[in-house]
Amino acid sequence: MALVESLVNTLDIETGHDSLDTADGRARFGVAEKELAEARELRESLRAALLAHAGHRPHREVTPLGELLSRVPLYVAVDERDGSAGFAAPAAGAPLLTRIAAAVAEALVAGTWTRLKACEAETCHWAYYDRSPAGRGRWCSMQVCGARAKMRRYRAKEG
Repeated sequence: MALVESLVNTLDIETGHDSLDTADGRARFGVAEKELAEARELRESLRAALLAHAGHRPHREVTPLGELLSRVPLYVAVDERDGSAGFAAPAAGAPLLTRIAAAVAEALVAGTWTRLKACEAETCHWAYYDRSPAGRGRWCSMQVCGARAKMRRYRAKEG
């Protein structure tokens, strides 16, 4: 799930900084410059799914994540030595979409997929893992986005 979270968080919505604009940022995900549009499409489809996990609508229309992931062939690989299993792609050097599909599949099996969410704040939408006991987290950080939301509500009551 770290891969999914990292990819979504390559774009800082508040500042507009996109680390995929740099060669180093693309290299972190094995994305060539010619694959940049597809990587961004995948990122925003993931963000929309994570917003949905938190009960929010995406900030714009995107290709549904399921549609993108349906293009990826995965299989279950079993280690003959210890019997451990995991999802794998049929080819070595798997593209980003395939690695994301495997990460999503692993999270589904582990039961953690819906705990990966995007922050409710419209200027943020940062991906985070919801560690709250009830799974009802709304913000990436109570100290930043949560505090801002509470302050806005407080000021609205005062005004």
